[in-house]
Amino acid sequence: MPAPTNPFKAALREQRFQLGLWVALASPYAAEVVSNSGYDWLLIDGEHAPNDLPLLSAQFRAVTASASHPIVRLPVGDTALIKQILDVGVQTLLIPMVESAEQARELVRATRYPPHGIRGVGAALARASQFGRIADYLHTANDQICLLLQIESRAGLAAIDEIAALEGVDGLFIGPSDLAADMGYLGSPGHPDVRAAIVDAFARIDKAGKARGIMTLDLAQAREYRDLGADFMAIGTDVTSLVRATQELRQEFTDEQGHKPDKLESGY
Repeated sequence: MPAPTNPFKAALREQRFQLGLWVALASPYAAEVVSNSGYDWLLIDGEHAPNDLPLLSAQFRAVTASASHPIVRLPVGDTALIKQILDVGVQTLLIPMVESAEQARELVRATRYPPHGIRGVGAALARASQFGRIADYLHTANDQICLLLQIESRAGLAAIDEIAALEGVDGLFIGPSDLAADMGYLGSPGHPDVRAAIVDAFARIDKAGKARGIMTLDLAQAREYRDLGADFMAIGTDVTSLVRATQELRQEFTDEQGHKPDKLESGY
C-alpha cells in the first residue's frame, strides 16, 4: 500500500489557489453532505464547534471519501492532541492563536517524528498508516504534514517574520475577527486599520515564501482578499449557510417581499 500524499500541500507549493469552507456543525453526516459541494478543502473546526477527538475523527473520515481535502483545527496547539489527530490520519492542521517563533517551533516539532521532532512513534496502532499496512509511513509522514498557523493578535503580527521563516511552517492564516478584537475593533474585521494590518501581513508572509490564508463570510471582502494574494481562503461556514437558507426559505414562503434576512452576527 503506497504512502498517502497531501494534495493540499502540493497545491500550495504549486501556487494553485485553494477555496474552502468551515465545517462546524459537529456532525459526520453534515460533513459528508458538505463534502460534495466542490470546495478544495474543508476545515473541521475543533476550536469553536462542540467537537472532541472521536467526533473530529468521524468527520475527517466522512470528508476523505470526497474530493475535498480535510483540514482539522484543534482547540489549542497541544502536543498530545496533535499526536492523536495525526495518528487518525489528518495531514493538514490549523493551529489557533500563535504569537511567537518559539511557540511555532514547538508546533513544528510536535508534527515531526524524531530526530526532527517529538511526535510519538505508534503508527502501527494508527489509521494514518492503515494500521501498519503502509510500510514506509514513518519515513514519509514528515514530508506530507502541512502545518498552518493562525495569526490573530498584535503579538502574532509582530512575530510574523520569525514565524514565517521557520522550516516546517507551510502557511500563515490571518484571523480577521480576533485580530480586530485585539486591535480594539471588536466585531469590525473590515475596519480600515485591520485591513491595513492584513495587507502588511500578507506582504511579509509572501516575502518569506509561505502561503497566505484567511476567512470571511463577506463575498466582496473575499474577492478583495483574493486580489491581495490569498493562497487559500474560506468563504463561509455550514452553520451560517444553514441559518441563512432556512430563514430565506421561510421569508420567501410568507412573502416578506423586500425584507432581507437579518444580518447574522459573525465571529469571522
